[in-house]
This record gives sequence, structure tokens and C-alpha cells, in this order.
Amino acid sequence: MKWIFRIIGIVVAAAALAVVGVLFLPSERIAQIAADQIEAQTGRAVRIEGGVRVSLWPVLGAETGPVTLANADWAGAEPLLRADGLAIGVDARALIGGTMRVTRIVARQPVLNLTTRADGLGNWVFANAAAAGTGGTAGTEGNAAAPVTLDRLELTGARLFYSDAGAAPVTLGPLDLNLDWPQGQDAADLTARLSQNGAVIELSARIGAMQGLLAGKVVPLTASAAVGKARLGFDGRASIAGDAAGRVTAESPDTAALMAALGLGAVDLPKGAGRSAGLSAEATFTTDGRLSLRDMTLVLDQNRITGAADVTLAATPTVIAELSAGALDLSALGGAGGSGGGGAEAGWSTAPIDAGALGLFDGSVRLSAQGIDTGSIRLGPTEASLTLERSRAVLKLQPATIFGGSLRGQLVANGRKGLSLRGDLKAENVDMTALLRDLAGIERLSGKGTASVEFLGSGASMDAIMRSLSGQGNLSVGRGVISGIDLDKLFRSGAVTGGTTVFDSLTASYRIEGGNLRNEDLLLLLSSFKVAGSGRIGIGARDLDYLITPTAFEGTDSAGLQVPMRVTGPWSNPRFRPDLDAASKARLEEQKDKLEQRAKEKLQEKLNLTIEDGQNAEEAIKDRLEDEAAKQLKKLLGGN
Repeated sequence: MKWIFRIIGIVVAAAALAVVGVLFLPSERIAQIAADQIEAQTGRAVRIEGGVRVSLWPVLGAETGPVTLANADWAGAEPLLRADGLAIGVDARALIGGTMRVTRIVARQPVLNLTTRADGLGNWVFANAAAAGTGGTAGTEGNAAAPVTLDRLELTGARLFYSDAGAAPVTLGPLDLNLDWPQGQDAADLTARLSQNGAVIELSARIGAMQGLLAGKVVPLTASAAVGKARLGFDGRASIAGDAAGRVTAESPDTAALMAALGLGAVDLPKGAGRSAGLSAEATFTTDGRLSLRDMTLVLDQNRITGAADVTLAATPTVIAELSAGALDLSALGGAGGSGGGGAEAGWSTAPIDAGALGLFDGSVRLSAQGIDTGSIRLGPTEASLTLERSRAVLKLQPATIFGGSLRGQLVANGRKGLSLRGDLKAENVDMTALLRDLAGIERLSGKGTASVEFLGSGASMDAIMRSLSGQGNLSVGRGVISGIDLDKLFRSGAVTGGTTVFDSLTASYRIEGGNLRNEDLLLLLSSFKVAGSGRIGIGARDLDYLITPTAFEGTDSAGLQVPMRVTGPWSNPRFRPDLDAASKARLEEQKDKLEQRAKEKLQEKLNLTIEDGQNAEEAIKDRLEDEAAKQLKKLLGGN
């Protein structure tokens, strides 16, 4: 804002001199004198077209035609300032008393082209004005200048083009601006209306000490801005250079519409991540782009977060934050489960995943929350840290309470080249009822268990990621219960009834390839029999091809009966059938083992051989046969 008053001060001084000193000259001559005065102050060429029209009393007034002010020689051919016309009013009575009181400045359709060069110098810095000691206010050298006050400034249809060295220009406008600074008052009021990207931004401010602000001091300031239904407020202190400190409040009922209005692109945030947002904080901002937020309350839809944050504004902002929250609802971040809005049969969502949010900022965020609902998983009290660097996010849980136990590890989302997800997690002493219910829709098994998983998937949709999964993991459950079926009664009497099955342990390990989980060693131990399992679980295709083999323990009333069952089909409607081929193979293997054992026993009896504890039966039989063969060979050869 400082450059506005610098330009205004120079224009006011030159125009006032033209009004006071040459009232009776032809308009073309007046225009030339005014142009010469501005050029002397700025060192830039000035052109005033159409002459100057002058009024005398009680307001000395001057109106010009089109005006242009040349740019710095290094800033290009476009003028620094051009306007369709200027109108300036000076209080004649005050002027006679030695005070330059400007009652009004009106600029019609002004266009400002502002830029900086590599060393940071702005094209609005006038070498001649700085050397003359004007400092951006009206007047001539030394202390000879009369004090200047400005009652009202009006800009109508203004446009601003701004660019840093080598950067693409930013365009603002059209802008209508009014500044009211009544004579004898230190405070000034500013209102503005900016049309940008089809949206209208309304601005208002109360400047507590206008003269101090122009002198570069930090002064009281209250300000507000509105874009549609979004609101921003500030109550504190600020300088014309841009430094500020005070209370900031913000409210955005529709964040996507706000971002589009500000030219930041169409970003559709999930519910819970800030579709509607609110902020309240003690803020400090410095001109090098550093923002500090303390005593902060952030509301993102239904979620409320408190804490502190430090932000460095750049092409990609950097954020360092320490946050705490109650129960966070992030269920919408998990996305929908179906591709077309159907049920479980529809499969994973094929809708493209927008990973753009991974590149919104870099930095690190530490969060302490009473709970987090991700849609598929509900966490209890959680300590977590999130690190983002160049569209790669790493979430570390240290630890989180989940399903009555604890969860440690990390999740990585990488959006640098497409989207990939990686996880390395370990859960301890978790409630298997809650785990299987939330993750697989299974509610029949209960018990405390430990599980670990490592996985990697990539793709542009949830369906693609699930079909690409690879990794490994294991599961171990202590004593527990299977509800809805009594397996012991089933094996003893064949009755398929309700009831419960108490088991002693459940263990399994698995590997994941191409979206398929393969397990070969599932083992469920009960008091009188065991259940083994092996096969494929299609994570991507959401289907099954799994063999379950219950085996009754051998005893006085059981010969180790096996009845393999194969489970096939989609998750939503699996089909169970006895696997006779597997049963036959198992029986043949059993009979084969028994025949081999009986043959060994007969051979030991024939050889009068006793097998000692720890001795290998096959090796002992082999050694005895070799000894007997040697004896017979010696007899054959005539030996003893």
C-alpha cells in the first residue's frame, strides 16, 4: 500500500503547484507545467492529454484528460501508471494559511503495472523523490514543503498488474476504492470492492493513526473482508510495509467456492477436511512471509482442533504445527466402497482419487486426539505425527489405541508419480471382534490377538490400489470363542446347530501378491480337534477360494476323521461345499503313513531290533541290515 501513497503524494504536489501558481495560463501550458513537476519529482516521463481544467473558489480544482507515468527503464515498455483522467481538489482557505489540504483525488480507470527486479527493487521506487527527501509524501526538498492532508481518495475501475522478477504476473481488478481521512482526525477509513475471477471481494478497514502509518510506523488497525459468505477479520496493529499482529477470525461456509474465487483452483475437499472451515487465533505476520498462529482454534466441518502453528508462505507453503483434538471424524476420507453406488457386490470404488491435497504444503504436524474415525477403522486416544515433503506424506502412530489394544507403525502416501500407499503396522492385544467386524464384516469370532501387516499398493483409484497390493503379515489369537456354531457337536453328531465354540488358539501367516492374500498355515486348536486352512483371499476381486480342513484328534473313539470344506465365490455370497478330492488325498496320505509304520514294526520284529529313545528307526534298521548282510557275505567267503 505504501507505493499508492508515494505516487499520490507526488501527483498531489505537482497538481497543486499547477493549480496555485498558474491559474491564468492556457490549459495546455498548465498541463505541461504539472507534467514537468511530476517528472522532476519522479525522474519519469509524464504525459497529460487534453489539458487541465481549473476551478478557483472555495476549492481549487484541476481535472485532466488521460495521464501516463513512465516505468523504470529496466521494467519494460508499459507505463507504471495510466489513467483515463485525474481530478484533484485543494482547500483554498487552508492553502492561504500555509496548509496543503487536499479535499479529493479521483482517478478514473487507473492501471498500475508493478514489478520487482532480481535484487528486490520495485519499479515504484523513484530515485529522484528519495534523493529529495520526500519519502512518498508531497513536498519539495528539505522542510520547505507545506504539510499535506488528504480528505478523500477515490479510485474507480482500477486494475493492478504485479509480478516478482521472473514470475508470472498477478492481475487484480477492477477495483473501486475510497479512503476517507477527515481533516483534524488521525484515524482514516478505507473501503474497497474488488471483482476477481467472477467473485466480488468486499474490504473495509479502520486505520487508527494514518499519519503514523504513512511514516512507516506500526499503528492500530481493524479490518474485515468478505467473499460471498466467507468472512475474514483482523483486530490488532500493522505497518504499511505489511507487518501485522493481532486477533484473526475467519469463516468459510464453502471452501471450494472461496478457493475458486481467489484463483486457487477447484479443490473438492472431503467432509471433515474443511468443506466448511473456521479459524480464530492470535496471529503475527512479517513481510518476509512468516505467519505465526497461537491460541488457535480451527474448525473443519464437524472437527475442532486447537494448538499452535508456524507457516512460511511460498510457492509451496511450509507448516509446522502442534495440535490437539477431541474425537475427529475423518470417515469421508476413506471414500465410497462401490463404483456405482451399489452394495458389496459392486466392488471397490473406481472413481479417480485426487492426490492433489498431498502437495498443498510441506512440513510436519503433531496431533494428539481423543479418537479418530477413518471410516473403516476407529482409533481411540492417539498420538500421531504427519510429515509432508514434495507430495509425499508419512503418518506415524506412536501409539494409537485401536480395538481395545495398541497400534504402532506408519502409513505412507506418495503422490509424486501417480499415487501409491504403503503401510507397516503392528497391533497388539486387540479385540478381534471389533477388528474383524470393522475390517471384514465378521462378527462371530472374539478374543484378544496380535497382528502385523506390511503392504504396498498403487493406482489412480481404490479399485486399482487393492488389485495391486503386495506384502505380508501374520495373526495370532489366544483363547477365544466362535459364536453361532458348535463345532464340537458338529463333529461328534453331525448336528449343525447354533451355540458357541471355545478354541484354545488361532494362528496364521500370509503373503500378498497382485491383490491376492495367500495363506497356507491357518491353525485353529480346540479341545478335541483342530482346523487347518489354506488358500486364496482375493482382496482386489473381493472373492474367495479357500480350503478349511477340520480334523478330529485321534483317540479311543476317533481315528482322526477329516472333512475338508472349500469356500468359493464373492465375499458378499460365498459358497461352502465338501471337498471330496482333498478328503481322499488326506485319507490316502494317512493310510500310507500307517502302512509304512506297520512295515517298520514288522521288520524290527523280524530283525529282533530294539529302537532306543532318540534313535532314528530308519537308520537303525538300515544299520542292522548292513550288519546282517556283512555276516552272510563273510560266511559265503569262508570267514568266521
